[in-house]
Amino acid sequence: MTRHVELRPGVYVDSVTLMQVSRRVADLPDVTRALVAMATELNLDLVSGMGFETPADAAPNKMLIAIEAKDREALDVAVAEVEAAVRASSSQAAGQEFGAAPASLTIRAAARDTGATVALISTPGRYAFAEAIDAIDAGLHTMIFSDNVSVEQEVALKRYAEDSGVLVMGPDCGTAVIGGVGLGFANVVRPGPVGIVAASGTGAQQLMTLLGHSSVGVSHCLGVGGRDLSAAVGGRSTFRALDLLASDEDTELIVVVSKPADEAVTTAVRQHAESLGKPVVFGLLGAGGSNLTEVAERAVAACGRAWQPPEEHPGSVTRGRAGGFLRGLYVGGTLCDEAMLIASESLGPIRSNIPLRPEWSVGDDLASTGHTMIDFGDDRLTRGRPHPMIDGSIRAERVRAEVAGAKVAGTEVAGAKVAGTEVADAGAGVILLDVVLGYAASSDPAGELVDPITAATAVGIPVVVAMIGGPEDPQGLEEQMRMLHEAGAWICLSNAAAAVRAVGLLDVRAVGLLDNPAGVTA
Repeated sequence: MTRHVELRPGVYVDSVTLMQVSRRVADLPDVTRALVAMATELNLDLVSGMGFETPADAAPNKMLIAIEAKDREALDVAVAEVEAAVRASSSQAAGQEFGAAPASLTIRAAARDTGATVALISTPGRYAFAEAIDAIDAGLHTMIFSDNVSVEQEVALKRYAEDSGVLVMGPDCGTAVIGGVGLGFANVVRPGPVGIVAASGTGAQQLMTLLGHSSVGVSHCLGVGGRDLSAAVGGRSTFRALDLLASDEDTELIVVVSKPADEAVTTAVRQHAESLGKPVVFGLLGAGGSNLTEVAERAVAACGRAWQPPEEHPGSVTRGRAGGFLRGLYVGGTLCDEAMLIASESLGPIRSNIPLRPEWSVGDDLASTGHTMIDFGDDRLTRGRPHPMIDGSIRAERVRAEVAGAKVAGTEVAGAKVAGTEVADAGAGVILLDVVLGYAASSDPAGELVDPITAATAVGIPVVVAMIGGPEDPQGLEEQMRMLHEAGAWICLSNAAAAVRAVGLLDVRAVGLLDNPAGVTA
């Protein structure tokens, strides 16, 4: 084996781009290990854990490249791929040669030099607060893609922004569309009359794609971070986003979408919405509430358009494995929440690392017991590794483990075993997955799942996939659906429909939860 470790000073590339580059290089033939990242303490620990020697002069403002390959020729190809990928992703946009020092060393200087009005912060969470303060001081609306930022820092940032008259989107804001430009994980959407305030990333993506399937476009989608409607944060960014959309002449209808939120905060938001002078549709997930597909249908009707029910394509296995349980393996937290809310109405407790109730929590090893759904995009599982929408290999391994129903060695990620553990029950009866297309996501998320899905359907386990995407997304919606369908999966363009279908396929009588499984409609 041949190894290469180098530092590049005076170079900064955002973490999302570097995650994609790392995955791209690691997938090259004869490359066994690869990490391209800023040389933060966390990333240095990762490199050390991969068996590389860490450079003594490493610092967070330097880019770290660590590659192990079979031979020198493969290593040279990998280094050249790093050069090409980073140059294409960042240097061309900046008008600089790869490796050159940035023209502006602070956000305030960059705003002055470029005339920008929005800042996107994608750094390790520990550095995001200071960068966000700089952006707010520069008078920029600030999107904080970074996760692992404390709630105390979030509240402080949003209070600070109120005095400056700007919007803080995030932290952990994965999706935004401003004037047709997608930021973070965003789908290709057509312009239109609907403005979205989203305390949810994948929930916003589901809503935008469902609107698009009914030929309804979006003016802006303003993400506010998944905790914004919590009691601690108090909806500070939601109030500001509502005001901005109310004053936007291109926005005729506002939709507020959120994962389960604090009741008192949502009451205050509803009261504020009544004063805006524009119609507002609410899609707040929770027990007894509407799912995202129903919210999209209401929004389409409010725009005076005809609703097009989302497509569904049947899979090769039409009944769950006898005695098995529902296993949902998600990359989108809001989509996982929605699926759990739907499934628990029929199945009872759904164990999870983001449980609907504290007593339904899984253990630290994330082992499946009974009906279980895991959010692989949870902050605890993304420390020091790409989000599963960028690199879905851990989720794919978990699918294989669920199919095998046997003891599988866990993969340590920030202290949690996520690949699988000993299955203590009858195992998977139905597997439910989401596949999210769009900018910044994996170039081929379906390809990552074809083999494990094929293995599942081969032993009689139905796989249901919620496909979140539009026809113009870069991965190619039709091609992604074709690959999964040929592997035997059910395909639903609605996550809610996918959850209902998964419950309907489950042999619920065999696990003793319903007397009349035929009564579960799909």
